Amino acid sequence: MGSHIGSITNVKIFVLYLMENINYPLDFITINDIVMQTDYVMYLDFAEAFNSMLDGGLVEKLVEDGEEKYRVTDKGAIVARELKSDIIKSILDQSLAAAFRYLDFKKRGISIKCTVEKNEAGKYDVCCTFHERGVCIFKQFVTVDTLQRANAMKENFYERPEAIFRGVHALLAGNVNYLFN
Repeated sequence: MGSHIGSITNVKIFVLYLMENINYPLDFITINDIVMQTDYVMYLDFAEAFNSMLDGGLVEKLVEDGEEKYRVTDKGAIVARELKSDIIKSILDQSLAAAFRYLDFKKRGISIKCTVEKNEAGKYDVCCTFHERGVCIFKQFVTVDTLQRANAMKENFYERPEAIFRGVHALLAGNVNYLFN
């Protein structure tokens, strides 16, 4: 099964669009993480598309402070602008918003941790924390019945920590009343 946005050409357009709109060089891992924030592109398709974009002159490699980074070339920017209409606008908008959220977490130096421990009652405690530059800014603790459920929560936390952070903040601030209707 290929990527949800379609062909390798669409994957290239998608990646170029994100990189052009971020508008500063990024290392490969960060580009990969940004692309994977939504589930529209599979990793193997991304890797194939990225190498093809390098070979085709759509993306160029730079070395900044001894680190390899990549940016969109003028040719790549034209491709992104001219062909972005091949991808549904809401997919591009949602993916760009997710990329900016991810970069915000990364720039702020936020580290995350989630632990699962069995308690005296035989249940499982799931504790999720966010630290910004060594200071705890979020700590969520929940007890569940099974280890399987606890591990599923831990896995979900690591897959989309920024969504959990924003979600809990929104709930506490009353910004998601649709949950209560």
